[in-house]
Amino acid sequence: MATHTIVAIVGSLRKESFSLKIANALARLAPASLKLDVTILHGLSFFNQDLEAAPPADWLSFREKLQKSNGVLFVTPEYNRSIPGVLKNAIDVGSRPFGKSSFLGKPIGIVSNSPGPLGGVSAAMNLKQLLPGIVGPIMGQPEAYLNAVGDAFDDKGQLIKESLQKVLQQYIDAFAAFIELHNK
Repeated sequence: MATHTIVAIVGSLRKESFSLKIANALARLAPASLKLDVTILHGLSFFNQDLEAAPPADWLSFREKLQKSNGVLFVTPEYNRSIPGVLKNAIDVGSRPFGKSSFLGKPIGIVSNSPGPLGGVSAAMNLKQLLPGIVGPIMGQPEAYLNAVGDAFDDKGQLIKESLQKVLQQYIDAFAAFIELHNK
């Protein structure tokens, strides 16, 4: 079985973000067929169409990483009933130039999260609205809207909440099968 490289894009800049901890937990739980490249967006400059004639090096590097991958996994919190601006910027950078989206054809997974009761469901739904047309197939089931993640990790960022570990394991196993199906 081949090993597939997945760009796991973290939709939060916060050093201790739950999204980063979840992405790292998914990387540890992933079967041997997946290698998650956990990608934070600190160094990605703002998209500006005026720069497209001579794109900044950080855009080119991000686009190349996406192009070389076998899929993309978005791990994001919810900000004001939507995705964080940094994640929208990454999607804008990766989906350009027009007609040459670096996401095109890439199988996609979405994991949203919140310390509150709704699990970032609005952020996930927002992604499902804006991604068609610039990406490949989006995994529909199982869905992952992770709520009450505030006590799921220890002070070293290790996953300690058994119920969440089970959900993440089910998700990453299903995502591995989805990736395999779409990378034949």
